[in-house]
Amino acid sequence: MSSVQNNVGRGLNIALVNGVNGELMDTKSFDMWAGDVNELLAMIRALHDGTLVFVASYDDPATKMNVEARKMFMELGSTAVKDLSFRDSWVFVGAKGIDNKSPFEQHVKNNKHTNKYEGWPEALEMEGCIPQRTSE
Repeated sequence: MSSVQNNVGRGLNIALVNGVNGELMDTKSFDMWAGDVNELLAMIRALHDGTLVFVASYDDPATKMNVEARKMFMELGSTAVKDLSFRDSWVFVGAKGIDNKSPFEQHVKNNKHTNKYEGWPEALEMEGCIPQRTSE
């Protein structure tokens, strides 16, 4: 994902993947600066068990992030979402129905003294193998 490829939006960029067959189910960006958090909440509420949730922030992931949204991401396996703030960098992969925290998460705080780029922390990249869920 990158602004150069024109496939991201300001805020949270989310891809939903079927955890059994690996098929892409949906992609959407949520403007967390000027958008409506209820659109994000509706997408997360509608998830089925086993759905993988890929999240990458761009610009501001947290201004509109309310307690309910943070709780929902924690239920998907996030531990960093509780500390997410204005212009932090965050990438996360979780799943509906996960039993514990996800090992796929990185978070860099926005800090004017340590930011790599003037008003923003460094960009994050994450890689790894996510186990496929067996159908029940």
